[in-house]
Amino acid sequence: MHRNTKRQQLLDARAHAMRSAPTESEAALFELLRARQLGVVVRRQYVVGQHIVDLAIPSVKLAVEVDGRSHIGRRAADARRDRKLARLGWRVLRLEAEVVLREPEVAVERVRRAVRV
Repeated sequence: MHRNTKRQQLLDARAHAMRSAPTESEAALFELLRARQLGVVVRRQYVVGQHIVDLAIPSVKLAVEVDGRSHIGRRAADARRDRKLARLGWRVLRLEAEVVLREPEVAVERVRRAVRV
C-alpha cells in the first residue's frame, strides 16, 4: 500500500474517532452552526491535507479552530499549521474556547463574517 494512502487512512480514522469525543467548546459551536444555519455545510473534525481541523466549511475553504487549554504555549506550532493550511487554499479562523462557551453569539458572528469574505 502506498505510504500516502496509509497516512490518509490513519487521518480519516483519527478524524472519525475525534468526532465521537469533541471538546465541550467544539460541540457547542457545532450545535450553533449546524443544519445550514449560516447557509453553508459545516463539517466536524475534517481532514485537510495532512491536518484535521475542528470545524470546516469546505464550500468557502474555511477552517475553524477552537483553541482551548491544549493550545497554551503552542502559538508557533499553530502558526506553522495555519500557514500549511493557507498553502492549500484554506483560511483559518481561531476562536478561544472561552468565547465559544461564554459568548456564543460573538463566536457565531465571527464565523458568519469569515464565511462572507
